[in-house]
Amino acid sequence: MRWTVVAASTVLAVAACSNNGSSGDGGAKPTQANNAPAKDGGTFRLGIVEPTAIDPYNTQESEGTLVTQALFTGLTSVDADGKLSNALAESRTPNDDCSAWSFKIKSGTTFSNGEPVDAEAFIRGWTRAAAKDAASDVAYHMAEIDGFDKLQDGSATTFSGLSAPDATTLNVKLAIKDCEFDLRTFHTVFSPVTKDAGAATNKTYNDQPIGNGPFKLDGPWQHNSKITLVRNDSYGLTKAHVDRVEISILNSANADQLEYQGFQAGQFDWARMPTEQLGAAKAVYESKGEFLNWDANGMNYILPITFNGPLKSKEAREAVSYAIDRDAIVSGVFKGFRNKATTLVPPAFKDAYQPGVCASCGKQDKDKAKELAAKAGLTPGTKLYFGYNTGGGHDAWVQAVAQQLKEVLGLDVQIDGIPFKELLKKEQGPEATGLYRAAWGADYPTPGNFLNPLLSTSAINEDPATHNVQGDNRGRYSNPAFDALLAKATGSKDQAERNKLYQQAEKLAIGEDLALIPLWNRTQQRVANTDKWVNLSYDFNENPTLSKVSQK
Repeated sequence: MRWTVVAASTVLAVAACSNNGSSGDGGAKPTQANNAPAKDGGTFRLGIVEPTAIDPYNTQESEGTLVTQALFTGLTSVDADGKLSNALAESRTPNDDCSAWSFKIKSGTTFSNGEPVDAEAFIRGWTRAAAKDAASDVAYHMAEIDGFDKLQDGSATTFSGLSAPDATTLNVKLAIKDCEFDLRTFHTVFSPVTKDAGAATNKTYNDQPIGNGPFKLDGPWQHNSKITLVRNDSYGLTKAHVDRVEISILNSANADQLEYQGFQAGQFDWARMPTEQLGAAKAVYESKGEFLNWDANGMNYILPITFNGPLKSKEAREAVSYAIDRDAIVSGVFKGFRNKATTLVPPAFKDAYQPGVCASCGKQDKDKAKELAAKAGLTPGTKLYFGYNTGGGHDAWVQAVAQQLKEVLGLDVQIDGIPFKELLKKEQGPEATGLYRAAWGADYPTPGNFLNPLLSTSAINEDPATHNVQGDNRGRYSNPAFDALLAKATGSKDQAERNKLYQQAEKLAIGEDLALIPLWNRTQQRVANTDKWVNLSYDFNENPTLSKVSQK
């Protein structure tokens, strides 16, 4: 998935799914119709921070996903309510025990350079991302496919689990049975690529990938400056209406402020806001239909490093969790624009949601925090690193948490605000320790997309040479019993049974081991120029609907 940059992140619009997690401040969806008559033309403008990658082999956070999904179309699509449908796939069929899948691909579509998009183009893209030299942070989404391990260790150069008996048939053999495998193909790492894409180390393609999506790049990515998209008029599905999308790359130190100022000045058509200005923004823009506020399927949490440093024991992590007064922060810092979280799987997944699974997340308990800290050797004066990314509206709540840890436990919390890209890199290193600000929005609509990438052993994917983590399990939590429950869940065709197994897995990793420390469910707030644009809403990946928006 998808690491998210801002405090108010996420996705899966959950208006249709959410129950207990509804926004405390209205949870209003966009009020305008999303199927208004379209008018081609115009330039849509917004700001982001520097992405990690826009090449699908390594796209990983909300910023890069915005660009990559505009450039590439894969087998499946997921709408804002989390409903999966075919994109380039005409059908997706598992065998009886979900150990193999067959995808029938639409014929006649092309990349923006005219090259056909066929089954081989998908095999090329998937193989390229899974190769050892790619060192992809998101290739683990393919870990179930037969032959992935050999690509990862460099002993193979072809993906043995993939085959294309003809141009429109892609067969996938799985080493790990997965009755939800088709959900995964929504992730951008499963994109097709052109023949000249070359290896993932091809810098030319990294900065100017040729895709098959509704937009194409107008020149290479100008790092720390801008990315410009233009409509792909040869797109094989429904064409976009906007002529051009200008994406300004802002200073990560105060990007949310710059976005909001840009919106107020007419520079941007879509923007985030600093947390402390949400109330004022709502007062100004809600009556105009330009303030979007919705519950989302993501989760905000603290990432404790479980293999190194002062939080190796679950008692130490529980002490930290009990010491945090979430209610006070939601009220004082977020002014009610958040809801306290007691789970990792968000309420959007109502059939798997189990409120209260994190006992220490419910209410601050200073006595219990001190008792557990003493048991864990987390003595007053202990230095505790707390990293977070600047420019995402996190400063105030991070300082509040640090102050509470100091007051309750006497810890010497060392706050480190750094750019998002640096934060992700720091988490990956073998010297990582302490706490990190984290948030996660689903890559695809299943509870497994929270549990597997963030907590499974296979999602650590440590490079044996550098000992850097290449997967999204940055805390390095590893529990064979948890892994077994996940494997059993994905191998079940019965949705009800699968949800029960996901609940058992969450109870183990969060309820018993507290491998991650939930803070609050995510809601999203944006200001959007609905005076100029129609069909402007949010998509599954918490980004504006670039492929649908059009001029009034």
